[in-house]
Amino acid sequence: MILAEGVEATEFSALANQYAISGVPDTVINNDAGRALGAVPEAQLLAEVRRAVEK
Repeated sequence: MILAEGVEATEFSALANQYAISGVPDTVINNDAGRALGAVPEAQLLAEVRRAVEK
């Protein structure tokens, strides 16, 4: 099961600063265990999620 949340970086600047958001979309996985910057293909995002949960 995957839980995802969307956050408006300009409205939540402290959270954006905490994760060093530099552009959108920026997908942070498991509290920065993994990350996907930009609109990545589904296969690449899934690979990053799998890598992050293996840590």
